[in-house]
Amino acid sequence: MITKLHAAQKRMSQLRADGCVITSEEFVDALLPRRDRNAHKGDFGRVLIVAGSVGYTGAPVLAANAALRTGAGLIFTGVPEAVYPIVAQKLDEPMVFPLACDEAGRLNTRAIPELLRRLEGCDACLAGPGLGRSPAILDVAAALLTHASCPVILDADGINCLEGNIDVLGQASCPVILTPHDGEFRRLGGDPAPERRYESAKELARRWGVTVLLKGHRSLIVGPEAVYLNPTGNPGMATGGSGDVLAGILLALLGQGLPPVQAAAAAAWLHGAVGDYCAEAWGEYGMTPTDMIACIPLFLK
Repeated sequence: MITKLHAAQKRMSQLRADGCVITSEEFVDALLPRRDRNAHKGDFGRVLIVAGSVGYTGAPVLAANAALRTGAGLIFTGVPEAVYPIVAQKLDEPMVFPLACDEAGRLNTRAIPELLRRLEGCDACLAGPGLGRSPAILDVAAALLTHASCPVILDADGINCLEGNIDVLGQASCPVILTPHDGEFRRLGGDPAPERRYESAKELARRWGVTVLLKGHRSLIVGPEAVYLNPTGNPGMATGGSGDVLAGILLALLGQGLPPVQAAAAAAWLHGAVGDYCAEAWGEYGMTPTDMIACIPLFLK
C-alpha cells in the first residue's frame, strides 16, 4: 500500500536555475525498463559484486539482496575464501564464489584472474563494500577498471583505495560510477563544504570522466551530461549497511541497461524513498537496512 508520504513525493521533476534536475517518482518510473512477457533471467542483467572481508560479511549480503530486490537477473558475488562459508549460508538466490585472500581475510592479487574471468559477459560490476584496505585492494580495483567493458561502481573501500592513487581512474576502459560519502569524497580530493559541494563534484566528474553520486542529505548526482539532486531520504538511513543497499540498487539498474548517470539518480531516489517509507512504518530510530531491502518492491510495481 502506498502511504501518504509516498504520494506526497509523487511530483514532476523540477529544473533549478543552475541546471540541476530534482528527481521524482515519475522520473524514475520513466527510466525503468518494461519487462517482455517472453523474457528470461539473462535479459535482466548479469551483475558481479566484489565485496567483504573478515569482520565485514554483511556488506556483500546487503548489496546482493538489494540488487535481487531491484530486479537483477543473475547475481555473482565474489568474496574472500575466508568468509565464503558465512556469506554463502546467508545468500540463497545470489550465487556466491570464493576468492583468494591474505591471512587477514582480505582479497589479494591472486584473486584477479578469477575475477576477470567472471567479469566477462557481465552487464555491471560493483567493487568495494567491506573489502578493507590494503595495497592489493588497489590492484584488484585497477584490474577491474582496465579490463571491464561494462559499467563499474566503486563504493566504500573501492573508493578508499584511490586515496593518493586517483590517477588509476585515467586507466579505466569502462564507465565508472563513484559513490562517496563526504569523508570518502575528501579522500578523492573533493570539498564537501556546502558552498563547494556542487562545483567540487562537477570538477571531479569532469576531470576523470566519471559519474559521481555524492551521498548525504540531498544526495548529488553528477555526470558528463546531467546533474541531479535527490529529494528523498531521512536521518534513519544514517546507519551501517545503508550504503551497501544503495550500491546494490544501483548495480541492478545498471545491469538492466540504464545509463550510468540516470541509473545513479534513479538509485538515489529509490533508496531514499524506501528509507522514507521505512521511517514512517518503523520510525527513524528502529528502521534497518534489511527493512529497506524488503520494501524495495513496493516502489517497482
